[in-house]
Amino acid sequence: MRNLNKFLLLFTFVFFTAFTFAQTSVNGTVTADDGTVLPGVTIMVKGTTVAVVSGTDGKYKIEVPAGAQFLVFSYVGMATQEVAVKAGTINITLKPENAELAEILIIADRAKERETPVAFSDVTKKEIEQQLGSRDLPLVMNMTPSVYSTAGGGGAGDARINVRGFNQRNVAIMINGVPVNDMENGWVYWSNWDGVADATSSIQMQRGLSAVNLATPSIGGTMNIITSPAEKTAGGSAKLEYGSGNFMKMSLSGNTGLINDKFALSASFVGKQGNGIIDGTFTKAFAYYLGSSYKVNKNHKLELFVLGAAQRHGQNLYKQNVAAYSHDYAKEIGADDSTLLKFPEADAKEQYPGFADAKGGRFYNENWSPITVDYNGQQWWSGKTHNRNNANFMSERENYYHKPLANLNWYATWSPKVKQYTTLYYSGGTGGGSGTYGDMKWNYNAGITSPSRFVSWDETYKNNTATDTAFGILRNSVNNQWTIGAISRAQILFSDHFKGQIGIDWRKAKIDHFREVRDLIGGKFFVYSGNEFDSPSDYNKVLGDKIAYHFTNTVDWFGYFAQAEYNTNKFTAYGTFGHSFIKYTYTNHFRKGTDGKELYLESKTLPGYQIKGGVSYRPVGGFSIFGNYGYISKSPIFDNVISDDIGQFVDNSKNEIFKAYEFGVNYQTPTKDLDIKVNYYNTTWENRALNYRTRDLDNNDINIFINGIDQKHSGFEFEGNYHPVDFIAIGAMASFGNWEYTNDITGRFKYYNETTVTDTTYSIFANGLKVGDAPQTQFGGMLTIIPIKGLRFQFDGRYYTKNYADWNPFTRTDVNDTKQVWEAPAYFLADMHFSYKLPLQGKIGVEVFGHVFNLFDTMYIQDAVDNSKYNGFYGYDNRFSHTVNSAEVYLGLPRTFNAGVVLTF
Repeated sequence: MRNLNKFLLLFTFVFFTAFTFAQTSVNGTVTADDGTVLPGVTIMVKGTTVAVVSGTDGKYKIEVPAGAQFLVFSYVGMATQEVAVKAGTINITLKPENAELAEILIIADRAKERETPVAFSDVTKKEIEQQLGSRDLPLVMNMTPSVYSTAGGGGAGDARINVRGFNQRNVAIMINGVPVNDMENGWVYWSNWDGVADATSSIQMQRGLSAVNLATPSIGGTMNIITSPAEKTAGGSAKLEYGSGNFMKMSLSGNTGLINDKFALSASFVGKQGNGIIDGTFTKAFAYYLGSSYKVNKNHKLELFVLGAAQRHGQNLYKQNVAAYSHDYAKEIGADDSTLLKFPEADAKEQYPGFADAKGGRFYNENWSPITVDYNGQQWWSGKTHNRNNANFMSERENYYHKPLANLNWYATWSPKVKQYTTLYYSGGTGGGSGTYGDMKWNYNAGITSPSRFVSWDETYKNNTATDTAFGILRNSVNNQWTIGAISRAQILFSDHFKGQIGIDWRKAKIDHFREVRDLIGGKFFVYSGNEFDSPSDYNKVLGDKIAYHFTNTVDWFGYFAQAEYNTNKFTAYGTFGHSFIKYTYTNHFRKGTDGKELYLESKTLPGYQIKGGVSYRPVGGFSIFGNYGYISKSPIFDNVISDDIGQFVDNSKNEIFKAYEFGVNYQTPTKDLDIKVNYYNTTWENRALNYRTRDLDNNDINIFINGIDQKHSGFEFEGNYHPVDFIAIGAMASFGNWEYTNDITGRFKYYNETTVTDTTYSIFANGLKVGDAPQTQFGGMLTIIPIKGLRFQFDGRYYTKNYADWNPFTRTDVNDTKQVWEAPAYFLADMHFSYKLPLQGKIGVEVFGHVFNLFDTMYIQDAVDNSKYNGFYGYDNRFSHTVNSAEVYLGLPRTFNAGVVLTF
């Protein structure tokens, strides 16, 4: 036994010695190209499961088995590097995944994984290509917690996005770090950016107040869109697509590659057209993109980005009572028989006899209708006459716009510790939207007088041709504008752990608003006498003449900001302060001031400021814990300072106050096969300003302004990704929100009409009512399968509930009206995506792809308004019902598809 023990001891020693000497020990430090250490970098032995993660000081040590030849270093946002194994020290510097994006990511204030203390989600270019299917860009964000995006009425570019219960007026949208929200009211018109998805390199959604240091409306969040830079390698691609609604699209792109190590240029062109899925929502558009870079020397670099989309599309702007789409679905969700009688189901055969293009039902759109009389008159838009889109029908609501955006970026390195990033930008938009004006003749659904109606072009034409005077016409509401701006920031590295940033943000915009005659519908002229500078001989208006209103607004903005950041191996802290000043002017070209000249108003300078800060702690392994707090005093938008409809200042306009905090925990395994994010947020909105435009009993246009409504938005968010094996990926997200109004208001408001200002008592009873416009609870899951190389299937599903309808606080002025806001039915949606890259040799690549949206053809309500003034608030006896009977809705799109092929070379 003693001899056996000696033998086992000797065997163990020999085996252990052989195993130890068969391994190679490697150590080192991983840093970014700016010298900062990178914790959490995965170092894996290629071809094995052996892996370690760099520590908080960026250092690592790994034992490499015998025979292994390469180490693979990977980190989110950085290009993966592969190095040959050698014993001893290997120090690695990782560069951004796309080095050309390094500077633009700084300008755009992009958050960093495990470091920036905010809740955020990234969507890569590949994910956009795999999921979007040429829909409006915001729709790709629907697998992000607390984000809800819909296609609106279904017209191209009419999408909207809501984040944490805040609509896009309070969500900052940025393209390459340049804010693109409307300078007057903060809204975003996605039709202006119709082609940006094809040029997008990545999107980051920072939820909450975000880490952006510009004074942007980032209350719900910041959607930061980064376009593709000028590629270093020469090449190109061509893509053809076909989809539902006879949608056709062609995309061409090309890259010069890096020339003489100095210059690179990438460009793309997109053309598309289609009949639309919803009746009458045709689309015609082309988009373009140019990205170029020029390396002046090792310390200075210039980049130029130009993008735009000239588009024209039919719109579906009016929601309907659900019964107008489907009586069966209306009854299923609780509609009364009386509602079915008031809102007959849209029947294409009855409404449009012999008109094959109309589908009716869930495709119903009251903003178009056929014309059978022999009328081929010209229409006016964009400064000249055009033939209308279709000889067989006319659109009441048609949008046309072109808004190019150009920005010139200058990156300067003044010393190893001082860098400067400057952007000069210009955006100039021309276009508008059509509508009716004057005495139109209407047809009603099934002949029953109800809010669901459409223009009878034939009867309007007959009325207009009875004399030379056109009594009812089509008009354009034009919004021509330009914006120029500059953002410049200096980044100073005070030490290895402490850096600061200071900067300025200057913007100026001029917006020209007017209406003009678009189509006389058979008449020779339209009589308009509302311009106080016109003489009677000028009253007869023809195509292109201005009517209704004409005013010019300007917005002058200046802000400055400072940010400090402290970063160690385990700890990151930052603080930001920003101060902004805004001024508005208003010139009414139709009304005279007291001096007999054009009415002119100029606001005082309106200050606003923001204070934000946060900390991130990385205690061990892949864990990180973060928290942040922010306080924003937001200057009022133009409409809450000057009533441009009636040319008067708003009395007692005040800043709105936002306070927010959030905290969360993130975890990622060393091999990155599991990634989990969980966080809680709490945002309060105090002194919300409300602007309500309506008519009094004498049919006078009036504007009502009040301050003082408070809201609270809080909730939990979850996001996770799991890769159990190489060919399967699982994703999940969930959000549980509680968004509600927290007070009633009793006070006085200013009641404005064209001649008087009346001080009137008001009461709004909103305390405890839910904030509508987006589901407060949502779940989502995604499964990706790659059965063979090049073939990819993806299935995603989303469940939405607690989808309270949007509503107007001015409809809650009765103390007895205490019922909760109507909640639209919960629903589940599933989509499917596939792609296959052919196994070709050489530089030519071919990939086919396809998408099926709403896979199970679910009937559901995506958008709703409670107690609509058309369906319930006025004219009907169900004013206080807050049910489906008094709501107006958009149904979601039915099952649709998109498919195509892309050729790369």
